[in-house]
Amino acid sequence: MLDKLTNALDFQSKALVLRAERQRDIAGNIANADTPGYAARDFSFADAMRDATGPSATAATTGRTWSSDGRTDARHFALPSTAVSAGSDGTRDGYTVQTQPTLDGNSVDLDRERAAFAENAVRYEATLRFINGQGKTLLAAIQGQ
Repeated sequence: MLDKLTNALDFQSKALVLRAERQRDIAGNIANADTPGYAARDFSFADAMRDATGPSATAATTGRTWSSDGRTDARHFALPSTAVSAGSDGTRDGYTVQTQPTLDGNSVDLDRERAAFAENAVRYEATLRFINGQGKTLLAAIQGQ
């Protein structure tokens, strides 16, 4: 029983750490928007979460099983992954694919980075609220309310 409670909190804590890591990457991209030759960094949150928790934990938490190309059902269409190329050094970080070529070789698209920053911040806050809600629920159950 206790392991089921800790697994749910563990899943959310790993998500929180990955969200913070992604926020740092996006903030670094925005900070280096004018740096010549800078390659924007990012990673696929879904892939990183799957790596951090393992396929059995993700399936148990979400009720879904994932194929190697990210589909939850064999009848779904596979979308090509163009947003992030994987890091070659074994880390989660990869480089974003440049959408608008620049003369100085910088691959940061400020509009995309601002949108990703805002979305990730909202999801970070939602994860925090979820953890907080789980803690309050556990406390109420322990107190018998």
